[in-house]
Amino acid sequence: MAQAAAGKRNWFAIWVSVAAVVVVALVIGLVVWMNNISSGPGAQPSSSNINTDTGAISFGSGPDVVDTYVDFMCPICNQFEKTEGETIKQLVSDNKITLNIHPVSILDRASQGTKFSSRSASAMFAVAEADPANAYAFMEAMFQNQPQESSPGLSDDQIVSIAKGAGVNVTSDLEKAITSGKYIKFVQAHGLPDGAKGTPTLVVNGTFVNVTFNPQTDIVANLKG
Repeated sequence: MAQAAAGKRNWFAIWVSVAAVVVVALVIGLVVWMNNISSGPGAQPSSSNINTDTGAISFGSGPDVVDTYVDFMCPICNQFEKTEGETIKQLVSDNKITLNIHPVSILDRASQGTKFSSRSASAMFAVAEADPANAYAFMEAMFQNQPQESSPGLSDDQIVSIAKGAGVNVTSDLEKAITSGKYIKFVQAHGLPDGAKGTPTLVVNGTFVNVTFNPQTDIVANLKG
């Protein structure tokens, strides 16, 4: 009888140990799963003009490829847009280049906690997805209305208003995508390419180009087509 009782106790102890191990494994699995969700790329924009692997919004289909990495809070990016934007837009219009714009968020620290860089880049992807024909105009308007660096930046409602002013067809779904920051995680999952030093970053046909704010030397002279 004593041996039988001891045997039962042993089996009970074994089952308790096994159950404890299973519970611990489940808890660890749940934690890993939740971490993956929180750190994953989140919702991804879906449109033929958006490359979700590179985080690029494409304009034009010319033989030469120009990539720009810009942050809507970056004053030097605004200077780049003012000095080189018209030339770039004309090259796209003339079908001489394929332009890949990469909205990035490296200056969230410069908006007093409002994450303006992430929110505005997310809005750019939302517009490019919903109304690609007016995405470039929206980008131009965002730089024309650029807030002061180290300020709170623009509110979501102000970004919506800028989109409307740029001719974007702001449907209720698009407005919700902008105000909810639908693509913030997607933006934050992408960044500058290896070797980049900051924004703006200019890459022409796969080669980094030092920005001098002269479109003839920065872009035109580096085209092959």
